[in-house]
This record gives sequence, structure tokens and C-alpha cells, in this order.
Amino acid sequence: MKITIVAGARPNFMKIAPLCRAIDAAREAGQDISYRVVYTGPENDPALEASLFSDLAMKKPDSYLGVTGNDHSQVTADIMLAFEKELNAHPAQTVLVVDDMTATMSCAIVAKKRGLKVAHVIAGTRSFDMNMPREVNRTIVDAISDYLFAASMAANRNLNQEGMIPEYIHYVGNILMDTIRYNRHRLLQPLWFSTLGLKKGCYLLLTLNRHELLQQRQVLQSLLQTILDRAGGVPVVAPLHPYVQQAIQATGISAPNLHILPPQSYLHFGFLINQAQGIVTDSGNIAEEATFLDVPCITLNTYAEHPETWRIGTNELVGENTFALSASLEKMLKGDWKHSTLPERWDGRTAERIVQVLLTK
Repeated sequence: MKITIVAGARPNFMKIAPLCRAIDAAREAGQDISYRVVYTGPENDPALEASLFSDLAMKKPDSYLGVTGNDHSQVTADIMLAFEKELNAHPAQTVLVVDDMTATMSCAIVAKKRGLKVAHVIAGTRSFDMNMPREVNRTIVDAISDYLFAASMAANRNLNQEGMIPEYIHYVGNILMDTIRYNRHRLLQPLWFSTLGLKKGCYLLLTLNRHELLQQRQVLQSLLQTILDRAGGVPVVAPLHPYVQQAIQATGISAPNLHILPPQSYLHFGFLINQAQGIVTDSGNIAEEATFLDVPCITLNTYAEHPETWRIGTNELVGENTFALSASLEKMLKGDWKHSTLPERWDGRTAERIVQVLLTK
């Protein structure tokens, strides 16, 4: 079996790395299975720091499609054309895509139209808001997939309720946990950590990425001010992409305890999550990691694609409500926070289950 694995953005690699290891292990055990990793962006993408692939213990992509841009339609068209050429040069029987990027949808459509099998990892997650481009992407990909690999019972239920073919649905667990478990004892303290006078368990970690939030300057300003006011003297460590830093600078907000830093390597950032007193984020992936590591987490959103993070995990949803944020921060800083119960099948064996399904179906 020849599999082409598609990555459309840096976070996808955290979910691909365990699959690569599981396929390698299957090959070593005598199974007839191989894979190529294709990145839809350029080889010199600044989001792919030099240490990323060594941090994740995986090889670099076999191919880079070189597509960039912000226009959904243009990016979709460019990826589809480039992926056609990739498959012409390197035929596959199955195309495996992850998450809900434009790249995920584009490559899945190309594969399906060529009569190939499509496997979707992290299938069935839903916001139930079709105004979100990612909701459109994931809904289309699920509808045309031959393998629907669900991370949770909620995702599994969504797929069943939408009338997907039951034999296509496989509840395999959360593959992001495979990566956390593999790397938990490899996490590295950044060199600047002690230089800033930081101590383990005595800082808040702030991450922001969501463009819809960053474009609302007054809302962003109000949320940031609330975080800094509530933090008091507690350091707020904020590793942020340049576009996020620019949005924060535009609000005019600064404070002695706000440490805005460039994006961190995977193992350094994992250390910051693991040792934080608490986290404020708009990222679903980080809420999942916080739940696994039992670190208090506040999400600046009204929904979570993985509701288990707030149902039985350490996550709390506050939306963009400063009053809810303030109340949650008060509880967090007092140490009055719920502990996590580990969701089912967060056992680090998701990639093994996926490969087993691919080999037997």
C-alpha cells in the first residue's frame, strides 16, 4: 500500500509524526506499506523552523508544493493543480489528510476524483457554523472520505448523525496525544527562561492566532487589559507570530510583566505549556495538550471542536467576554481549578490503530 500524507500547515506535522513512526514500524514488521509526506507550502516556509522535524523525530517532507497566499479560492486552485502533478509523478493508492485546512480539502478532492482512497484523520469535529471556512473544509472532506478516523465519541456521533457509512467510521482516539506522550520527557527549557527570571509554575502562557479576534482591535485590547490586570505581578509569557505581535502593538498595550516573544520550537513550547501556572489561548490544540498535562486552560472562544477538553478536561470556554475571562483568571491564579480526567483513547496508540485499519480494510 502506497500512502501520500498531506500537511497543509505546521500544526499538521504534530499529527503526522506518529503516523510516520507507526508506518515505519509496520514496514519493519514485514507489512507492505510505504508513505510520502507532502507539504503544500514552500520549503523555506518560516513556520517550519530548522528544528521542527528533529524535535518530532520524523523526516522532512518528500515534496513541497510551494503554494502560499490568503485567497481561499486561489490557494485551493493552486494546491489542486500542484497536487495533481505530485500524484502523476508519485502515484498513491490512499491519500491521508489531517484536520480542516484548505489544503486538506483541496488534496482530498483531487484524490477522490482520481479514484483514490481518502483517509481523514481528526474526522467529525464540528463547530456547526458554516460561515467558518474550516467548517466548510472539514464537512466536504468527511463527505468524500473512505476512512473517517474520529478522535472522540462526540466526533464519532457527529459522523453517524450526518449519515456517513458506518463501515467508514473508526473511533481511534486523539493522535495529538501520541505526540505528547512520545515527547513528554524530551521537552526542553528555553535558554531565555531563567534570563527573564521565570520560575516553573509561576507564569501564565498566552497564545493567540485567530484572525477574527485579532481584527477586532477594541475587543483584543479589552481582553489583553483584563489578562494583565488580573495577572498583577505574575509574568505573562506570549510566544506570538509576527502578525499577532503587530495586532497587539496596534492596541497600544504594554506592561512590564508581558513578555512578547517569537514563536518557539516544538520542544521549547511544550515545556512552556507543561510548566505554566495556567494558559490563555484561542487554540484547540493547546487546550487538548493542557488537558493531557492537567494544566489550567482558558479558551477565548465560545466552542471547542473537542468538547471533551471542557467537559472532563482542564479547559474553560469564555468566548470574548471580559467578565467571564476575569472570573476564570481569578480562579486560575488562586489555584482553584478543576483537574483533568483523561479522555478515552488518549493512550498514545492512535497512530497504531489507524495503520491497522489501513492494512486490514
